[in-house]
Amino acid sequence: MNRKALTAAVELDMLQRESFSYFMHETNRSNGLVIDKTALGWPASIAAVGLALAAYPVGIERGFITREAAHKRVLRTLQFFWNSQQGPEPDATGYRGFYYHFLNMKTGRRAWQCELSTIDTTFFVAGALTAGSYFDDPVNADEGEIRRLAEALYLRVDWPWAQNGGQAVSMGWKPESGFLPNRWDGYDEALLLYVLGLGSPTHPLPADSYGDWTSAYQWQDNYGYDYFYSGSMFTHQLSHIWVDFRGIQDSPMRSKGIDYFENSRRATLVQQQYAIANPGGFAGYGEYCWGITASDGPGPATLDVNGVQREFFDYVARGVPHGPDDGTIAPWVVVASLPFAPEIVLPTIDYFVHQVGLKTGNPYGFKATFNPSFPCNCSNPYGWVSPWHFGIDQGPMILMIENYRSEMLWRLMRNCPYIKNGLQRAGFTGGWLGAQ
Repeated sequence: MNRKALTAAVELDMLQRESFSYFMHETNRSNGLVIDKTALGWPASIAAVGLALAAYPVGIERGFITREAAHKRVLRTLQFFWNSQQGPEPDATGYRGFYYHFLNMKTGRRAWQCELSTIDTTFFVAGALTAGSYFDDPVNADEGEIRRLAEALYLRVDWPWAQNGGQAVSMGWKPESGFLPNRWDGYDEALLLYVLGLGSPTHPLPADSYGDWTSAYQWQDNYGYDYFYSGSMFTHQLSHIWVDFRGIQDSPMRSKGIDYFENSRRATLVQQQYAIANPGGFAGYGEYCWGITASDGPGPATLDVNGVQREFFDYVARGVPHGPDDGTIAPWVVVASLPFAPEIVLPTIDYFVHQVGLKTGNPYGFKATFNPSFPCNCSNPYGWVSPWHFGIDQGPMILMIENYRSEMLWRLMRNCPYIKNGLQRAGFTGGWLGAQ
């Protein structure tokens, strides 16, 4: 591959198309469920389903799928979720409008005794609302049904129930043991959860729940950047897939004179600066090799690497700058930061494509992670490469590339009344909120 022949636009085209092919080929077309991970016998992830629902409109606009084929897939997905079993039974698909984190790919029933997930349900209904906003043909019956079901699925979610008598929302619930002890407190990916919960006209969260969440924010200075801290990079990205936070502010952001978009930009720049400083002395880290987030890894293992005892993890919430960090890089999380800091993301994408060769032989673009420090006795000079692709990695790449290129998701969701209402109830003002 001649690296000089590929422009940034061509690389982004390629990444979008190849990532979109994950949803084309790793989806059960009879129910719309999307496999979480490309491993034998793995279940579906409802977050991956939500990302697929949001990605189909992008696929249409980019010529990856026809509108008719896409709306058939979307309608089948929404019909499955609307008609699937909702109840306290341990093998149901969901309860009180929420859905289990993982579902059997064939039956759609709960897998692995997992939790009813409040955050993954958030990403699912956000994807449904995206589809409802995009498929707007007033005379096409299927598109009308997509709009109806998308709204109905969102309106069914009982957000106050998930507070479990408190203010902040619980992370989940299990039929065997009840609510999980942890709640969504402090800045992270739950920003979208509170926006959608506050915006619901049927089961809204009370306004003070948002204040309880923001009260646990941590303002930090890292590598010369002041920002609201959240360790794993994906937490600075996922809410931004759907909400254009440029120029709108809630109380914490007004107090600091920035917005969430600028906050995520600073978190992205910290990622690069951390890799350049490389306090852990890991192989490969540098200006064009960064991107640390919750991800797959080569462990668990503790190994002697050039005279240094290093602990390697499997799936763990890696983060910057406070760790954990074991030398594992997640290329997808770099791509998902494209709208925030294209000047450092585009050269890093180019490096991953041409220097590390992360696309070579991979059907869905980048593999999830790689680790140059892990002694794998392999021919790749950049070390261990994950054997897997994940749906929750592929979706953000497609969608954040599109927001960078055309602002498509942001434009669609600015017209969603529930997003707008949720932002206003959370105290957001300014920017496009005041312009509409």
